[in-house]
Amino acid sequence: MANLKLVFDARYLSAKKGEAPLRVRVSHKGKGAYITLPISLKGNQWNPETQKVINHDRKKTVNDEVETLFLTHKTALKAVEGKYDIESVDVKKLRDLIIAELNSDKTKFDKNTVVAVFNDFISHKTGNTEKLYKNTLRKIEAFEGKNAQSLRFEEITKDWLLRFYDYMAKSAPSVNARAIDLRNLRAVFNYAIDNGITTHYPFRRFKIKHEVTRKRNFDVETLRAIFNLDNLEPWEEKYRDLFKLTFMLIGINFVDLCNLDTINDDRIIYCRAKTKKEYSIKLEPEIKELIEKYKGQTHLLNYLDTYKNYRHFYNNTCKGLTSVKDKLKEKEIVIEDLTTYWARHSWATIARKIGISKDTVSLALGHSKKTVTDTYIEEDNVEVDIANRLVLDYVLYDKKPLTLRDLVQV
Repeated sequence: MANLKLVFDARYLSAKKGEAPLRVRVSHKGKGAYITLPISLKGNQWNPETQKVINHDRKKTVNDEVETLFLTHKTALKAVEGKYDIESVDVKKLRDLIIAELNSDKTKFDKNTVVAVFNDFISHKTGNTEKLYKNTLRKIEAFEGKNAQSLRFEEITKDWLLRFYDYMAKSAPSVNARAIDLRNLRAVFNYAIDNGITTHYPFRRFKIKHEVTRKRNFDVETLRAIFNLDNLEPWEEKYRDLFKLTFMLIGINFVDLCNLDTINDDRIIYCRAKTKKEYSIKLEPEIKELIEKYKGQTHLLNYLDTYKNYRHFYNNTCKGLTSVKDKLKEKEIVIEDLTTYWARHSWATIARKIGISKDTVSLALGHSKKTVTDTYIEEDNVEVDIANRLVLDYVLYDKKPLTLRDLVQV
């Protein structure tokens, strides 16, 4: 996969002005080639980490120019990828194709087009979120065809949205799958409005349809059966315990579970990959026991010790949990599916069942929305800690739960 990056090339430092050119490095197949930009800077005027101009009299203007030029090159690369099989060419040939695309009359870059703003928006995303937005953009480009690069926000009307919806229905029969793409497009519209690019907003008169998602939660008896299953092979037990640990950590996301690294003051503290929000979960004794059982070398848990990344481990986890599901069937316990998502949904459902408030459940899952009042209140983990202890006591030991009010008064 080809990548572009801005670099300050000090190898070509001018003895007279003390400046060197800013260049775009094209990386492909482990090698690099360069395209020189019409911008020269002194060594202390470029921050390679932030990819921004600093210590410059016209810092904002030059940064805007750099951003526009870089987006132009990214758009040209995307166009080249669509026209050619870039895996069959070396990096120098790829660079030449990008330059040709830049010089072509067809490449008239406008950073305020839908595609350009979409790419800018995506550049601030990571992981699965980035992939979801890229997928939506590909659908828009396929729908618009040769006109995609020049599509402007004002052209996306209610009628356009209806036609795009019908177009997606051909390949995505799921109403909720189409809703994801429409919400992604709506998010980019809001981004464009916030940045003064457009005031047009077709979603005022267009309602995004969705279907009620099927419930993915187990009742407490099924959870106990999973947790106490005794006919597992050692390798199956590992994946069952992973499911159990996911539940005990309030439905922690799979990638966050794999990347846990430290324990601070008897709490697991981590920044969620999806939202970048910090979470803090009290380390209950049952959680400690499982962590000690699967203690890792490079992370808190050993899940990634022998895997290149969490995706490879996730694929094996899906297979492992399927095998656990089959072992349940041997015990005449038939379930629809068994994934880590079910752990999260089950925790929330059981928490509500035993009387934990919706607000506390939302706080525990990270769904609570910030209000003006929240800015004056220091967020407290006490209620979440109590809620998780109540859920664990109920599921693991069949203890009759007290209410949160009772426990706080004690």
